[in-house]
Formats: sequence, C-alpha cells, structure tokens
Amino acid sequence: MKKSILFTFLFLQILTNAQFFEHNLSSEKWKFKNAKENNWLTASVPGTVHLDLMNNKIIPDPYKDENEKKVQWIENEDWDYQTSFNISSKDLENQNIELIFNGLDTFSEIYLNGKLIQSTDNMFRKWIIPVKQSLKKGENILQVKFRSAVNVGKELAQKVPFTMPESPRSFVRKAQYQFGWDWGPRLVTAGIWKDVKLNFWNIARLDHIKIEQKILTKQKADLNIHAKIFTTEEGKYSFSINGKSQNISLKSGLNLISIPYQIQNPKLWQPNGWGDPNLYDIKVSLQKDSKMIAEKSEKIGLRTVELIQEKDAKGKSFYFKVNGKPMYAKGTNWIPGNSFSPRITKEKYQQLIKACKDANMNMIRVWGGGIYEDDEFYKACDENGILVWQDFMFAGSFYPSYEKFQKNVELEVKDQIERIQNHPSLALWCGNNEIDEAIVNWGYQKQFKYSKEDSLQVWKDYKKIFHEVIPNAAKKYATSDKQIYWESSPSIGWGHQESLTEGDSHYWGVWWGEQPFEIYNEKVSRFASEYGFQGMPTLETTKSMFSGNPDLSLQNGTIKAHEKHSRGWEIIENYMKRDYKVPTDFVKYNYVSQLLQARGMQIAIEAHRRAKPYNMGTLYWQLNDCWPVVSWSSIDYLGNWKALHYQVKRSFENQVILVEEKDGILTFYAINDQARKFDDVFVEIEVINFQGKVLDEITTVPNGKTLEEIIPFDPIEIQNLVPDSNKNETFLKLTLKDTNGKVIAESNYFFAKPKDLKLTKPALKIRKISATEIEISTDVLAKDVYLMGDTHFSDNFFDLLPKTSKRITLSKPLEKIEVMSLFDTMN
Repeated sequence: MKKSILFTFLFLQILTNAQFFEHNLSSEKWKFKNAKENNWLTASVPGTVHLDLMNNKIIPDPYKDENEKKVQWIENEDWDYQTSFNISSKDLENQNIELIFNGLDTFSEIYLNGKLIQSTDNMFRKWIIPVKQSLKKGENILQVKFRSAVNVGKELAQKVPFTMPESPRSFVRKAQYQFGWDWGPRLVTAGIWKDVKLNFWNIARLDHIKIEQKILTKQKADLNIHAKIFTTEEGKYSFSINGKSQNISLKSGLNLISIPYQIQNPKLWQPNGWGDPNLYDIKVSLQKDSKMIAEKSEKIGLRTVELIQEKDAKGKSFYFKVNGKPMYAKGTNWIPGNSFSPRITKEKYQQLIKACKDANMNMIRVWGGGIYEDDEFYKACDENGILVWQDFMFAGSFYPSYEKFQKNVELEVKDQIERIQNHPSLALWCGNNEIDEAIVNWGYQKQFKYSKEDSLQVWKDYKKIFHEVIPNAAKKYATSDKQIYWESSPSIGWGHQESLTEGDSHYWGVWWGEQPFEIYNEKVSRFASEYGFQGMPTLETTKSMFSGNPDLSLQNGTIKAHEKHSRGWEIIENYMKRDYKVPTDFVKYNYVSQLLQARGMQIAIEAHRRAKPYNMGTLYWQLNDCWPVVSWSSIDYLGNWKALHYQVKRSFENQVILVEEKDGILTFYAINDQARKFDDVFVEIEVINFQGKVLDEITTVPNGKTLEEIIPFDPIEIQNLVPDSNKNETFLKLTLKDTNGKVIAESNYFFAKPKDLKLTKPALKIRKISATEIEISTDVLAKDVYLMGDTHFSDNFFDLLPKTSKRITLSKPLEKIEVMSLFDTMN
C-alpha cells in the first residue's frame, strides 16, 4: 500500500465522525525543472527555486564569496513544479474538496491532471480552488508552472507610456527587496513558498473568525465574534464560543454571523515595560445534530490603541495612546530574516523578537519592501508585548493603478487583514514605505524626462491605490478597532522642515546626507520611524561570507561584495575618521565600525528621548539582516548582537538619566516611561579621572519633585565641573536616585570624542565563576570592553569604570574568552 493511501485511510479512521480534514500536500514528493529542459530534480515545498538548485548542487550558495553574481540567470527562466498524490473513493465522497496554496511566488499556472484550474499573479495572496470535479480515484498529478517575474514585469511595464523607477519590480506583486536593496542581494525567486494542502469538508466550512473589541473597561470586555460560514445545507446549527453554545439558522451558501461575547474583569494586554501581555484563548466551533462540523482557535489580547494627531503650538502631535495612556514608542524596523523566506524558522522569529523585548523595545515596524510576515512573527510579538506598525508591501517606487492591479491589491489586503488582524500586537496599517517622498523628492520625473501629463498620472495612480483602494479595503475587511491607517511612511521627506513638526519622519541627514552625528540633536521629529547608520557584522558572521578559509581584509572581493551600498565603505571611513582612530588591523576595524554605529544611534535615541513629549517615538533602522552583510542592523544574519544592540538596550531603559551639552552648558534630564512615579528624585554627579580618582561630587535637584515622564535639572556650566585641559581624561558618573536613596538609573558622560580620550592601558582580568558566568575587572577606565567568543554575552561593548568589576553570563560555556578595549585601537 502506498504511503499516501495509508495516510488517507488512517486519517479517515480517526475522523469517522468529523466533517472536515486536511491532507498536507507539502509533504508529498515534489520535483522541479527548468521549463526549457526535460530533466526533473527533487524539490522541497515550501521552498524556492534557488534553494532547490542549491540542494541539487546546480548553483553555489549565493550568500558566500561573490556567488550572487553567478546566479542572476535564474530570474529570467521559467520553472515547473510537480507532484503526485493518491485519492481514495472514500475521499471523493466528501461534498467539498479544495486545493489551498498559502503562497505562490508569483506568476503561475496550476494544472490538476492536465487541466488548467487557476492562474496566479500575487505572492501575497492565498489561493483556494475547488477541485472535486478535477480529482480522480488513484493517482493525481499536480503541476505548478512559474513564469519569470522579471520577464512578466517587463511586459507589464511596456503598457505604461513612461518609464517607472525601479522597473519592473513595481508591476510585480512580490517581495520588492528580492530585486536588490542597499543591504540585500538581488535574488528574484520563484516557487511554492508556503504550505499547500487539500481541504475536505462537508455540510459547512468555518472560513475565518474576526474578533472585534467593542467596549473595554476594568469590569468587562464586550466583544463581537464575526464568523464567515459556507454551508451546503440550510437549517439549524449550534455555534459555540469557549464552550458557550447558541442556536443559529444558516442558509445555503455564504453566511456572515456576528455573536456578542463578554469577558469579565479583563486582564489587559500591556506593551513591554508596562506589564504582562495577557492573552486569552477564543475557541469557536460549529455543530449540527451534535456532530462537530468545523472549529477554529484564536489567541487575543484586550487593549486599546489610538493614533493621536492634534495641532499644537509647534505643529501636530503624532503618538500612540495604549490602554488610554500615551506610550513612548521605542523600537526598530524589521526586514525579512532571509532572502529565501522558507528558510526562516519559528525559532529565529522567536529569538529576534525576544531580543527586542530584552532591549526594552515596545514597537517594531514591518517595512514595506519585504513580506507580510509569518504567523509566528505576530505570535512572538503578541507574547513579548511588542506592538506592530504594519506597512503594506509597497516601497520606494511608483506603482500603477490600472483596474486589474487595483483588484489584485484589494484581494491582497483582504487576505492579509483577515490573517493578521486578531493579533493584539497589531497597532497600525501603513500604506507604503517612502513612496510619497519618492514622488516629491527623488527627482525621478526629471531623470526619466516625464511630461506634465506623466507626472499628473503618477499622482493619480498614487492617490487611487493609497488614498482609496487600500484604506477602503481596510474599512471593509478590518474590525472597527483595527482600522488605524496611515497613508505613507514618512508623511513628509527629511529635507523639509515640516518633517520635524508633524507626522512621522525618516531622517537620513546622517548617512545619506553625511551630516555629523551631532545633527541628531537639532533634527528631532515628532515620531522618528527611520534613521540609521551602518556597522560591520560580528567576526563570526563575516567569516561565514566565505566558502573556504576567510581572508579578512577590507580589500578582499568577498568582503567588498557583502556591502550593498555603493558608497558604504567610503561613508563608514569618513565618519570613523571624525570620531575614532582608524585601525589598519581588520579585527580592530570591525570592532570600531560597530562602536561607530552604536555611538551614532545612541546620540539619536537620546536626542529623541530628551525631547519627550514633543517626540513620542524612535524606531531605528534596522533590527535584522537577510544574509551576511555590512548593514544598518543591530543583530547580524547569524543572530549575533552587534555593539548597537547592546547600546540600544541601555538607551531604551525605562528610566534613564541623559545629558545635553550646548554652548558650554550641561542640562540633565530624568526620563521615565513607566506608569509608576518616583518622588523626590535627585542626581549624584561624580567627576572622575580615568585612573579612578574622584575629583568632585555634586548633588543636583530637579525643577520638579516627582518624576512622572520627564524632568530637566538646573543647567551646570561645564567649566564649574571640569577645566578644558582635563576634558579628555575625565568623565561624569551620573546616578539618579529616589527619596529613599534607591538607584533608579545610572550613566556615564564623556566630554571628548573617543579618538581624543587620553586612555591608559587597562589590566583587564577575567575570573571564571562557573561554566556560564565570568567576572571581569580593571584597574583603570576600560572603554568599550569587547568580549570575543562563540557565545552570547549578557552585556558587551560596555565601559568598565576604574577599580570595578562586572559579572557577565554566557549563553553557552566557552573555553577561551578574548578581550579588547578601545585603548587597543589607539596605538
């Protein structure tokens, strides 16, 4: 007996009384071939053509060496996929059999037993195809024939009378980053990238559940459970929510039902830093004549989210109110975790989102040039208290608006809203990434010699998709509490003054504009949703770029190829010269490039937080990478924290004491992001030299007694603390305390740039406490202590003050730990 016949037989035995079951076709034996050839090779589903070619040793790993260039031919070919599966006569007795593809990338024709049953044109849509009439007893052949997305895109582009920027990617509803970005390779994939299954059902199908939160108080949560039900038989049914049943009448065909449900004394879902992200299980089922017909489960959180934009003296506010309280958003931007999405494991999603929680974040923006993420991503955000700013997948180009494209976009939005909206982490739908800005600021019209009519058409297309099609679909398919829509991120480009006084801002004066980091102190927006600076990945990830022995040199072709920004190395070097001594040794260069990145982002984040409540959000670019690369990420492709992520963790603490230096004056700010208050706070300031001698001690009291959100302290003239001659061998140790003398926050402040510090060689000593715990100590200031080894350190790239020690935990034991500090790069 064949394996799949046995599977079907056993499954039916188990589900004798059930009216629904699935057969996972992903686990069948799949094969693929170039459409021009006859040679079939083994394939994996879910998967992509690049992964299948790699597994069959047809192409080298494009992540290694300079292999990316060697695989560009793949995007211009058509690819065929095929499998066979068995169907029994018992299977065919089911009233309804549907073939469900959760993701096809992108242009395909689906054949069942030689008959064309569906054409597809959108990577982001779910395809449900009734197939009972096309199936036969015994062996069935399923084929999916993919056309080159690049070639189809070029055909579609020719129908527009002017040249679109980034053509042909904007004509193709697939992940835009696959066409290459300034942090990602060009790997334009094809394939069955999500699960495929056969769905057997009888009498009725519970299509999807929408859970709408109507009223939320301390006493109760009033919900509406909306269900979409298809039936083959009209009549009386029983609909159950968490075991509470009620009788309903359903007609034959489509039924939309709405049933109220109440939760007493609800525990709120709270963002990270505010409390627990409490979750509730909602289990619904449909029964007829005491037989289970269908069932579904959802996990929800009870919370309110509002986007507040109110005119004020300085412009217009932009912030999120969560559970009735203004929330300062601290977080990052997410790109796809791999150029080949089926490679991303549930464990990787959980690891990356846990790293956001551990770094004191409460928001993450899913960037519009990638993919609508896997369910596991949103589940991890739900569980870790991370709110999601969700872009729709449009980025940095112009998009058409012909009728078929509009319909395709609406159905894409429908599928994704229905899949994602029950997640409590979802905060906002955003139309696109940087398209408004691209039209206004990037000069494409001049570059491509647009006529006035062409330029008007671009705006007309933009307004049709992002002012009409998407927001109308959001109103149609999302529940009333999940309809917050923001048209484009950013709302105004960074060259315009208004970008700092209203809406959200992508400030790229640093990096793209090559302004010094200190400009962040002046260019503070209402909500900073993108800004960043590049740093190298860890040494382990850098070595993974090579298929053989790594040649760690900045002149090496492989190292150069894993920097996708055309001027990346030059920009890093220019900034490094400003703030650090530029090492010639590769390991030290790698280390300093990470410190440089962390320093820039620290200046930005602290400027944003000091401006609270004018500024109410800071989301740096970017959290993660899709391959081993020099980029803006704080966590590299292999999951290692760069210096930036350790710094972000410190800069995003719920309570911080920050310093602003201006015109020889220091102003201190105590900031608190939690609902709790601190009474009678004060700051102890110690002036310490690098050998550990305390030169002065001052206690300063704020202008307000209670720390609720932010309070400034009386300014102090620097010369009253430190003479100019001592600025590069002295630092301030700041300790924020409450009325009981309990430490609320600590920080150190240096007056000089790292390259100008008069450091002396620290005698760093590491003592092993256990297999996974060490203590590191020093005699003099050890600046930016860097612990090296194949393990995750609980802290790294930290300052170790004179005559102090610090305990560090390791994720796994390490025989040898190497250590470096900034002093080692200065000689």
